[in-house]
Amino acid sequence: MRLVIGTRGSALARTQTEWVASQLRQLGHTIEIEVISTRGDREQDRTVPELGGKGLFTAELEAALRDGSIHVAIHSLKDLPVENPEGLVLGAVPIREDWRDVLVTKDRLTLDQLPAGARVGTASLRRRALLAAERPDIELMPLRGNVDTRMNKALSGELDGVVLAAAGLRRLGHADHATIPLPILPAPGQGALGIQAAAHAADVIEALSQLHHEVTASAVTAERSLLFELEGGCSTPVGAHAEVDGDLCKLRGVVASLDGKRVLRAGGEGRDPLALGKEVADALRAQGAEELLNGNS
Repeated sequence: MRLVIGTRGSALARTQTEWVASQLRQLGHTIEIEVISTRGDREQDRTVPELGGKGLFTAELEAALRDGSIHVAIHSLKDLPVENPEGLVLGAVPIREDWRDVLVTKDRLTLDQLPAGARVGTASLRRRALLAAERPDIELMPLRGNVDTRMNKALSGELDGVVLAAAGLRRLGHADHATIPLPILPAPGQGALGIQAAAHAADVIEALSQLHHEVTASAVTAERSLLFELEGGCSTPVGAHAEVDGDLCKLRGVVASLDGKRVLRAGGEGRDPLALGKEVADALRAQGAEELLNGNS
């Protein structure tokens, strides 16, 4: 089967797409790759929250799926809105990479070893809030750009450190630059890929189903359910991580104020990932999560 895969143009996006393409080629499919520029890629002068967050890295790919110019779109799942856009489905969630956040510094310092006043770069509101809770004495700096650009800000000494997803570093072969994982919960779906297709394309969805990893899918479903219930997006300070053991899913969630002074935590376990996400979201809501999130906006 001939499949045209759409991807963003960054090195990470292309690496992720090449991995999916290689898996599909091994299954006998003919693959072409189409690079599509998104608004989030083009507008690098402002942070994601300033740009509005939702759909920044996905809208153009989704439009190409709808008009039929591509058959498949590859996304970092944490960038994908929780609700399926009209006419599109999540055709597969492959096995997850490392879900954690890591610190990159010139001298491989850990978070605890950074001096007071250290300048650490990240554009993520979640990372900023949770790092502020852990180290209120460091200075958090806005940061945009691809993985190499952000990493080099730290390696050159321009910043004392930058926070990146372990998955991205590993996929690009830069894992040796990371120190030990940070003690913060990730963005829902972090480290996983989301493979989108048109809802009517049954043959494409059938082809993608062979890449689907049910354990990963159950875990990220619980995490994204929590995010949905809190009405959060990819730029809100909500963290979640789920683990699956047999048919039991265990979920941890966190909501924080932007200054890190209030951090709400909850957890639970269950056999229905969607219901579990709602249960943990309700527990966070009971502690004042909605007030916190509304105050952050």
